[in-house]
Amino acid sequence: MVEELEKDLVSGSFREVETKKPAGKEAILEVLARAADDHKFLARLAENPTKALKDFDLNAEEMAALASGDLRRIESWVGKLDKRLSTWVWCRLQQEKW
Repeated sequence: MVEELEKDLVSGSFREVETKKPAGKEAILEVLARAADDHKFLARLAENPTKALKDFDLNAEEMAALASGDLRRIESWVGKLDKRLSTWVWCRLQQEKW
């Protein structure tokens, strides 16, 4: 078996395994969790949401809701957010100019 693996390795016959990015609900939760745990990401999200979210598999509606901090829309997709996951939303709402 080891010999077969060595042959495959030398010949390059291994195919790359493509990892799929989370989408929809999972991508939204990933963004919210990262914003809660990574202060640098949170700052980038606050500064330029479109740029910060470009690497996530989000549709236009999901991106707009996250960028604006639309709590109702986000919770309609993922359910009630706990305190940790709502960090970004509350941060975004505090940026609103009244």
